[in-house]
Amino acid sequence: MDRVLIDDLRVLTVIGALPHEREIAQPLRIDLSIGLDLRNAGRSDELNDTVHYGLVCERVAEMCRDSKDILLERLAAKIADVVLEFDLVEVVDVTLTKLRPPIAEEVQSTSVVITRSRAEAAAPPLEDHEVIVALGSNLGDREGYLRFAVAELGNVVAMSQVYETEPIGGPDGQGAYLNMVVKVQTSLDPYAFIRRCQRIEANALRQRVVHWGPRTLDVDMLFYDDVHIDSERLTVPHPRINERRFVLTPLSEVAPERCPAGWEQSLPPSDIHVRGPLVR
Repeated sequence: MDRVLIDDLRVLTVIGALPHEREIAQPLRIDLSIGLDLRNAGRSDELNDTVHYGLVCERVAEMCRDSKDILLERLAAKIADVVLEFDLVEVVDVTLTKLRPPIAEEVQSTSVVITRSRAEAAAPPLEDHEVIVALGSNLGDREGYLRFAVAELGNVVAMSQVYETEPIGGPDGQGAYLNMVVKVQTSLDPYAFIRRCQRIEANALRQRVVHWGPRTLDVDMLFYDDVHIDSERLTVPHPRINERRFVLTPLSEVAPERCPAGWEQSLPPSDIHVRGPLVR
């Protein structure tokens, strides 16, 4: 079976049976050998045909930091379950190493090694969710940043054309924006998905210096299924969708049922020009 290898992922977490181990986070090393069929990825050069090792690292590390298990064996099994939730993964070997084992003898580390398959773990079937995302850029290689976002979002199943619009609000002297809307299918929950959006912005060197100022990349979650969330961390649907022609115009191509009735007549006209499809 083909393999994707992740070596020496380091995480601090509470693990162990001794009293002091329950109080102080300890360093762990995680090594993964992920078995899957990579033939399609070799032909297509598409991220969707393999496993995104960056997301694997992120989800495994996040789970480990929140865990407070006693045994390495227990945490290793939970790591395997996380990896097996990814599409295409059939089997995973997990090596979990405690780098500072609290024993009297001189020993550098202790480890457990487990192998789990999708069938053995009885991983529950993944539930797909529909997420509508707005993308925008008015700095640097604008089309390049849009392509980067589309590639990083995961399973993009529909894309609008690219539109060029003049900036609305914010400081004077900004360049025109390129805007588009995409539809994504994902198994991530809303909070995990918005973290993915924020990470994509950060990797595109997005800097939040001036409110509504120029930016390399905006990745805004407009809708997550029909879920409504209003919290300090997240608001969906996006609260200003119905005020923005530069969002509703591309949204009408991807999910017209999400647009309010009569929006084309009710919103003031604005300077929007079609650039055409994004070349991926």
